[in-house]
Amino acid sequence: MPAAHPPARRGVLFVLSSPSGAGKSTIARKLLEADSDISMSVSATTRPIRPGEVDGVDYHFVTVERFKEMVAAGEFLEWAHVFDHRYGTPRAPVEQMLASGRDVLFDIDWQGAQQLYQQEGDVVRVFILPPSIEELERRLRSRNTDNEAVIRDRMQRAASEISHWDGYDYVLINDDVEACFAQVRKILQVERLKRKRQTGLIGFVRSLIR
Repeated sequence: MPAAHPPARRGVLFVLSSPSGAGKSTIARKLLEADSDISMSVSATTRPIRPGEVDGVDYHFVTVERFKEMVAAGEFLEWAHVFDHRYGTPRAPVEQMLASGRDVLFDIDWQGAQQLYQQEGDVVRVFILPPSIEELERRLRSRNTDNEAVIRDRMQRAASEISHWDGYDYVLINDDVEACFAQVRKILQVERLKRKRQTGLIGFVRSLIR
C-alpha cells in the first residue's frame, strides 16, 4: 500500500522580537537558510535604503506619503514608529503565503507583534533576550554601524522593549546563538504539529476508520 501523503496544514505566523543587538536578525537569517517551508515577511519602511540593501528584498522602501496612503487603505497587518521611521507589514503577500500553506516569519518589535496578534489571533510569538545589558551594549558597539547617539538611543529603547517580554508565548535568552537558534527551530517544528493547524487531519482520520 502506498504511503499516505501528510495532511494539509495552515501556515504558522511566526514572530521573532528582541531589542536591537540581541540577535533576532541573525537567528531569522539562519532559520530561513535552514528551512525551505518558511518565508520572510518583507516590511515596508520610510527609512533610507542602506548600502547593500535591495528594495523588495530587505524592505519595501516607500515615502512617508505613500506609507500614510497604505495605512489609510488598510494595507498593513501592523505598523509602528521605530527610531523616527515607520515600518509596516503589507497584508496581501502574507495572506497569499498562508493560503499556499507556507509559514511566514516576522522580524518585528513588540508593538507590531501585539497588532499582528489582534489582527490574526493565531500567532506564535518568540521574544529573545540578551544575557545581560552589558553584553547587549557590547554587541551594538561591535557592529560598527551606529554612532554614539544611535547606540544610546537603542540602549534606552531596549529597557522599554524588554519590559514587554510577558506578552510573548516563548522567551529565550541568547547567550549562545547556535543554541538559541536550535530552540527557535524546535518551537517552530512543534507549533506546526499542533492539531489546530492540521487542516487536513479530519479527512485523513476519517479515511483511516472507514
